[in-house]
Amino acid sequence: MTVASSAAAAFHSTFGTEPAGLWAAPGRVNLIGEHTDYNDGFVLPFALPQQVVAAAAGRDEPGWTICSDFAEEPVTFGSSAPGDVEGWAAYAAGVVWALEEAGFTVPPARITLASDVPVGAGVSSSAALESAVLTALADLGGLDLPVARRPALAQRAENVYVGAPTGIMDQSASIRCEAGRALFLDCRSLEVEQIPFDLAAESLAVLIINSNTPHQHVDGEYGARRKSCEEAARILGVPALRDVTADGLEAALGKLDDEVMRRRVRHIVTENQRVLDTVALLRSGRIREIGPLMTASHASMRDDFEITVDRVDVAVEAALAAGAYGARMTGGGFGGCVLALIDADRAEATTAAVEQAYAERSFTAPTTWSAIPGPGARRL
Repeated sequence: MTVASSAAAAFHSTFGTEPAGLWAAPGRVNLIGEHTDYNDGFVLPFALPQQVVAAAAGRDEPGWTICSDFAEEPVTFGSSAPGDVEGWAAYAAGVVWALEEAGFTVPPARITLASDVPVGAGVSSSAALESAVLTALADLGGLDLPVARRPALAQRAENVYVGAPTGIMDQSASIRCEAGRALFLDCRSLEVEQIPFDLAAESLAVLIINSNTPHQHVDGEYGARRKSCEEAARILGVPALRDVTADGLEAALGKLDDEVMRRRVRHIVTENQRVLDTVALLRSGRIREIGPLMTASHASMRDDFEITVDRVDVAVEAALAAGAYGARMTGGGFGGCVLALIDADRAEATTAAVEQAYAERSFTAPTTWSAIPGPGARRL
């Protein structure tokens, strides 16, 4: 049974009627550009085939009832404030809250959710949930809500209502990505450009390797990285680290006394440049040549930003040894997934190499799949 049919079947069994429609939003991986988003920098995500599907219909009485294939009981809520709804349902309640805060009349609705986006793998299952619910409610209510405005509302739901200090990349990717393209996002201006990323035409694939290490921002480490970056920008007298160029990096580092802060700044500045270099290569169709940039990005996350763990490092090393053009961790760090750019016919061999490396270290076996860039949030 597909995710869409699961959502529709759950709606019928829960509410006894058919949904008015089905709306889907994908998970995402970030091809390159990690922790640059909250530094007003550049990112380059693409949408995965895995998605959250919302089966939805209006209801006569006020309020919203949400149920999900990863929860036993439906959750019903009315207009609420941050903290009123907790757990997984807070992501949906946060979307309603953000829409109402923005002045929209949100249609009362019943929604069932089904998903095949891995949870805790760093592929933005939460943003996919928010984006699916937001897209469904916007359509059901006929809301005058341009697509370009939607990521910021979904982000506000996660930042303020749920309390997760994420940047805008995840929601932008889930809502604005296009099939066959990577989304070049300027996180300051929010301008986007759809960059050709036709892997099949070049007989290439991106192998997603889920390390099966829960993607957790351990002990507030994500927040600590963000605070360090913001403090460095203050010391350097710039609005954000995006304003430090690669050419000006050494001069900027000379103004910082703290060695840890110096490493954090070096990652952000060099990572922004790697995004720009990757975009330039993709614009000219030179996909294979982005591999070394991916690998350099991983080394920077490992050594300067210190957000990788053994299992993702081993996956990167094994994929490269098996012939990958490049490999890197994707996501906020401390677990999650690795991306490997490979020849399309090397997926099985690369997977076997990673599995062997994991078995030698008694790690839980990884999960892998090949991904091509898919579409963003939409009605099915």
